[in-house]
Order: sequence, then C-alpha cells, then structure tokens
Amino acid sequence: MLVPAAPAAVASDDRRSRQLIEMTIDSLAEVGFVGTTLAEIAGRAGVSPGLVAHYFGDKNGLLEAAFRALAGRLGENLLVRLASAEGPRARLQAVIDANLAPEEFDARTSTVWLAFWGQVLHAPHLGRIQRVYQKRMLSNLRHALRALVPSAEVTKLAAMIAAMIDGVWLRGALSGWVETDSDTARSMLTSFVDNYLSDLPPPSAARAAARSAIAPVNPATGEALARIAVTTPAEVDAAVARAKAAQPGWAALAPVERGRILRRAADLLRTRNDALARIETLNTGKPIQETLAVDVLSGADCLEYYAGVAATIAGQHLDLGAGAFGYTRREALGVVAGIGAWNYPLQIACWKAAPALACGNAMIFKPAEQTPLTAIELEGIFREAGLPDGVFQVVQGFGETGRALTGHRDIAKISLTGSVETGRLVMADAARGLKAVTLELGGKSPLIVFDDAGIDNAVSGAMLANFYSSGQVCSNGTRVFVQRPILKAFLDRLVARTSALRIGDPLDPATQIGPLVTEAQMESVLAHIARARHEGVRLVHGGSRRTDGVLGRGYYVEPTIFEATDDRAAIVRDEVFGPVMTVLAFDDEEEVIARANTTEFGLAAGVFTADLTRAHRVIARLQAGTCWINQYNVTPVEMPFGGMKASGLGRENGLAAIEHYTQIKSVYVAMTDIDCPY
Repeated sequence: MLVPAAPAAVASDDRRSRQLIEMTIDSLAEVGFVGTTLAEIAGRAGVSPGLVAHYFGDKNGLLEAAFRALAGRLGENLLVRLASAEGPRARLQAVIDANLAPEEFDARTSTVWLAFWGQVLHAPHLGRIQRVYQKRMLSNLRHALRALVPSAEVTKLAAMIAAMIDGVWLRGALSGWVETDSDTARSMLTSFVDNYLSDLPPPSAARAAARSAIAPVNPATGEALARIAVTTPAEVDAAVARAKAAQPGWAALAPVERGRILRRAADLLRTRNDALARIETLNTGKPIQETLAVDVLSGADCLEYYAGVAATIAGQHLDLGAGAFGYTRREALGVVAGIGAWNYPLQIACWKAAPALACGNAMIFKPAEQTPLTAIELEGIFREAGLPDGVFQVVQGFGETGRALTGHRDIAKISLTGSVETGRLVMADAARGLKAVTLELGGKSPLIVFDDAGIDNAVSGAMLANFYSSGQVCSNGTRVFVQRPILKAFLDRLVARTSALRIGDPLDPATQIGPLVTEAQMESVLAHIARARHEGVRLVHGGSRRTDGVLGRGYYVEPTIFEATDDRAAIVRDEVFGPVMTVLAFDDEEEVIARANTTEFGLAAGVFTADLTRAHRVIARLQAGTCWINQYNVTPVEMPFGGMKASGLGRENGLAAIEHYTQIKSVYVAMTDIDCPY
C-alpha cells in the first residue's frame, strides 16, 4: 500500500525542485550547455549530486525540466495576457507581447533560450518541447486571426507572424541586443500586423454582426444591463463632421462663457449624484459608498476647475526691443478624441472633456465597451447645460471604433486611458497622421514603508493602494516595500484589517469590496494568483474567488496578499489590476530605491516615513510621475496626473493639461520700417 506524502513534504519537494531548476538556468547562462552537469548544479545548490539525480535522474532529465520551466513561464505569461484581452485583435497582440516581453530579452533568459535552441536538433527530448511551444504559438495565432481575416489567409499569416516573432528575437539575441530590443521588436511586429490586416478584406458578415452591439453587464450578477448599438464607421465620420462644423463657433465664444457652461454641467452632476452613482455601481461593480463619494463628484470638481481656468488661458508678451515685440496665442487644436477606461468611466470622461472644452476644442469620446452607460448621461448633461450640438459626442464600440478615431484625418489629438499594449497601438496609429497623443497607461507602482512610519497609517495607505475599487486602479501601489524591522508587525496588522473587509452586494452601503468588472477580468486576476502560487510566492491571505451565497453569481475575488522574496516573480513584475498586494522586505534606502525603479512602469509611487527630509530625498529619485508622501491615491484635480516610461505620455488635470489641448501660435510685430538689403 502506498502512503501519500504529507502536504508539507510535497511542498518541500516542490520548492527543492524549483530551486534546482533555477540553479540549472543560472548555470546554463554562465557556463553553457556542456558545462551544466549534475555535479555543477549540486555544487551551486550545496547538495550532493545524488540528490539532484533523485529529482531529475540524469543530465537529460535536468535539462528537460529546465527547458519546460522556461517554456512554462512564457506560457503562463501568455495565458495571463489572453485572459485580459478583449477581442481577437487584442488576443493577437497578446501573443506578440508575451513572446517579445522585456523579461524574454534579459541576458540571463535569452542566453538560456539560445543554449536550448542550439541543441533541439540533436536532443529528441528537447525537440519535443520545442515542437509543443511552436504548435501552441501557431494555435493561439490562428484562433485570433480567424475573426480578423478570411479563412484562406489564417494559416499563412499565423506562420508568417510566428516566424517573425522567432526571427526578430533570434536576431536580437545573436547581436547581443544591439540591433533590437523588446519595445522595438513589439512595435515593428505590431505595425506589420496592422498594415497587413488593413489590406485584407473584412471578416465575414456573420462575425461582423456579432460585434454590432455592446451588452454591458452587472458584475455582481452577470445580468445584462442594456444593449447599445456599435457606432458604425459612417456614423463616426458623421460625428466628426458635426464636431468639425461646431468647433469654430465654440472656440470663438468668450472663454468666460465656455466656463459658465462647464460650471452648469458641474452643478447638474452634483444634483444627480445619487442616480449617476447607482448607474456607475451597476455597470462597474464598485461599491456604492465609493461611487457616491468619489466617482461623480470628482468629475464635477474637474468641470468646475476648468470652468474657472477657461478665462485665464493666455499666451505671452515678449519684449524684443524698441523695434518690435512678439506675443503668443494659445489656440484650440480642433476636434480631439478621448478613449476611456472601464474602471472610472464618468470621472475619466470628465477628466478628458473638461480641459478640452475649456480650451475651445470639440471632443468625440469613446467609453470602454464594458462600461458605456454614464458617458451617455454626461452627453445629455452637457447639452442641458448649454453646450452647442456637436461639441461633445459619444460613440460606442470596441477596438475598431477606437481605431476609426485614431486614424481619422480630421481628428487632431487622441487622449487615451488604458493598458500599455493599447497605448502602443494608439500611438502607432496616431503617428501615421502626426496626431498628438496623451497616454495614461498602466503601472506597477512602489509603496515604500520605512521603519519609522506610523504602522497603522502605512497599513491604511497600503489598503487604499490595493483594495479600493477592488484593486482596479492604474496608480495602485501593488509593490509594498516594508523595512525589515517592522515587517512582521506590518503584516500582522494588514492581515487583521484585510480579514475584516466586507465583500458583498455593491449596492449595499456597508459593502467595501465589490466584484471585478467582467468575468474576463476576474479570470485574468485569478490566473495571476495561480501563477504566483505555482512560482512559490508565499500566499499570506486570500487568493480565491468568492462564490458563497449570492456572490456566486458575480465576479468576486477576495482581497489577496502575497509576501515575495524575489523581485523576479511575475506577481512582482506584472500589472494585475485586481485586489492583489505583494509585500517585499528591504533593508536600506539605496536598496529600495533601486528595486522600486526596476520596472518598465513609472506611473506612481508613495513613501511613508516620519523623516520628511528622507521622504523628499527618496521621492526625488523615484521614477514616477505621480507621488505621495504619507498618503496614497489621492488625486485632486488641481495636480497633474500621469506617468513616466511605459506608463504614458503627457498629463491629465491641473494647468499642465492645457498644454496638451492647445497649440501655440507665435506672432512677431514690427514697429519700424524693414531694413532690406535688396
């Protein structure tokens, strides 16, 4: 009779085998395929060669396990991206982005991949893994392409994209990444795919008909809330034409009058706060206690702020001496487009519309297809406040509607709030028409807690930075670095307070944690959690979907806390966009600054400390566009909001936004006759 191993023993074996696989990958990166032996790995791990043989048998078994682990990580990364991809074009992009992600371009990983690729023709056990890798890539590409291109093109185009993915990676690796890098490679393939797709006939009428309407659901119940027709390309053209006709008159209006209309719209938002908050809660799943206090009122604050700014928009007078002077004018761009995200639908619509309208532009706004309802209400409120017809219009749809805006010749600027992948697509599309862009994208922001901070205050900040809006906030401080002397006390209080959070019906005023916005988003978050657990990251609290009682009808994930000891773990690197916090210990200031900045993102950061000199010193060195000291995720409209690096370009809010919705005209005025030598 076989006696099953105790759970602790199984976990210990898993940790040991993972450790030996990591040692193998390190060895392959440093001494190559030939030099990597059982004895070499045993020496690195401080164990006997017999123990390595116990886990893997021989060198072939060891190398096969390492190759599978490497391919498995890539596969898990792809699954996470596919889980959050909305639509076939996004799924296609997920395959490109996963295979050409920055972590696949680091020296250690790429050296090991090259070591394996060099052996697959001579080692059948490695060749099998390679064939599985290739088949999976082709399968994922074909699945996405079937909804995008005629059936006769699917297999050929999938093979072409797969060859380009492998080819551009291999060329870069062999050149030591001199000829290309991750961003360049992804951009190149994205441009190729977009250009290729644009030259092909559209998919079948049946597939097109399936995307002729959007049907937002209540995330707490899964029930449909409405069915809204997708704006057709012809209707987008008509909306842009109306905006183009209305914009000059709006820009010619006295700025103070534009401000009065925005102020009336702000008053209407406040008057209808309760009704609009309810719609926002039904559509997003955010607790009503949040939408009543923040979502609608922050939009009203934004409109009110730019109502006051409108009359102050001005250029400069430049003294050029007795013979001349100069001046500048700030003028509207014309027709601009806003593309919103699903986490703060009404607030984001206001953040984009208010400065654009204050500057004299007309705006076409496309809300996220998951949360289209309150943008419709905002359009009506603007009309009721006195905004001329055509100056603010809402169009509805999926990515195709967004691309109709980004590629439209009569739209001067695009302002997007969305993912990094979407930002790259929008920027590439806008570049063809030399359009200005503002991109507010994703983040993996650090929140640093020094050992002199008030622990309860820091725990409050960390919870706001991870669990507010069920963690669906782009600026969230999901990497919580805690100085080692207070780590245990911090975790103890964090777990106690997190355990007390109330998960439930978002329309119940007592609910603190609602569902995630869609089933796809829930699956994406759960995939991140499962991957972290598979990688051996310690789960401190939560980690599961909640299905008890009525929660089983919705998309609920309980607040989750991990404690990570390796910054290379996927949960530390990747944006999750759900109620998932990762706590990491650190020892000193120099160390934590370096680790905080080791990310492609740069949206936000926070520091908790009683030493304000240190707080300012650390903030000055963090690569983030929006920072807090002893607070987190507070975003007053008076302050610019935006990021650095892959987190975006430009700024929302504050006077900085005026620069992104106007263009400067310089005027030279001569006061004397021309001294002409001809």
